[in-house]
Amino acid sequence: MTLDNGNTMEVQTDYSLAPFFDLSHDLLCIAGFDGYFKRVNPAVCNVLGYTEEELLSKPIRYFQHPDDKEITRRTREPILYGKHLTNFENRYITKEGGVVWFAWTSIPLSGEDLIYAIAKNITHKKQHEAERNQLLSELSKNNSRLTQLNYMTSHDLRTPVGNLISIFSLMDVSNITDEETRQLIEMLKKSSENLKETLDNHVDGIKSQDSRLIDLVDIRIMDVIDSIRLTIDSLIKDSNTSFKIDLSAFESVKFNPKYLESIFLNLISNSIKYSHPERDPIITIKTEITDGKKKLTFSDNGIGFDSEKQKDNIFGLNQTFHKNRDSMGIGLYLVYNHITNMGGRITVDSKVDEGTTFKLAFRV
Repeated sequence: MTLDNGNTMEVQTDYSLAPFFDLSHDLLCIAGFDGYFKRVNPAVCNVLGYTEEELLSKPIRYFQHPDDKEITRRTREPILYGKHLTNFENRYITKEGGVVWFAWTSIPLSGEDLIYAIAKNITHKKQHEAERNQLLSELSKNNSRLTQLNYMTSHDLRTPVGNLISIFSLMDVSNITDEETRQLIEMLKKSSENLKETLDNHVDGIKSQDSRLIDLVDIRIMDVIDSIRLTIDSLIKDSNTSFKIDLSAFESVKFNPKYLESIFLNLISNSIKYSHPERDPIITIKTEITDGKKKLTFSDNGIGFDSEKQKDNIFGLNQTFHKNRDSMGIGLYLVYNHITNMGGRITVDSKVDEGTTFKLAFRV
């Protein structure tokens, strides 16, 4: 290397990479195409509780969570043909029987039949997610129970109040000679009518609050898609996801902005999260108008599930269809509630290994 003053300086090129491997808090390992670890750093041993000799002596499958072995095998296969793996999450069992979550990035070296991999321990994050989802589930159930109680109370009270009004309407107060008694009956009748009106307004208020139609605005669909793609840009690029978008039928829809963003975020991230290990994710978004109604079709080529078998559970809270993946059962529940609360409808058609198609019909 030549400096500006004409002097030369020798550049040292023999720096050792051992400290990176030995001191990293991330889990670093080299695995063979034969399914065995060839080398692991101390972080792997510390987290799993095994010695390096123990980890190298058994197939990697031996240390994986039983529910994650099959999806890990399927996800691993493309790596053997030179495809990089990013953002793959699975569970391992520690020597003491505990469960830890890892997020993997793996790069194959085909000429040497080796896989260089780095994993982050995301167990703490998963625990927080589980607690959050449990809290969301409990809040949702409590809110549903309170709403139901409101309806039931209003209904149960309106019935006797209606009976009172009917009784008062049948009474002939002209035959009552005592003026004070006649006035008391009129006051009771008026109070009953006011109570019924209050109960009716209360029920209407609950319905209005549930429908959440206040924040309806015209939204350009492409703006929402672009916003979501920017938000999860690294996830899209790492997974090599591509989009096919056709908004020729209509480009905007009257909807709640936050709800529409949530719908697209959940559908797009789910398509990437449940992509097929043997092909890159392709997400197709298309608008159409059928019977005068605006409809949006959202489809992917992922691993899919048996929608016919699961048709009664698809949009339920905490319903999952991939037990060996990071499934929380929250996303589709939110999507369903967002679209139906705004007066729309959603249907799904999915087949195992073929992908999933959602059809969203918007309220006119």
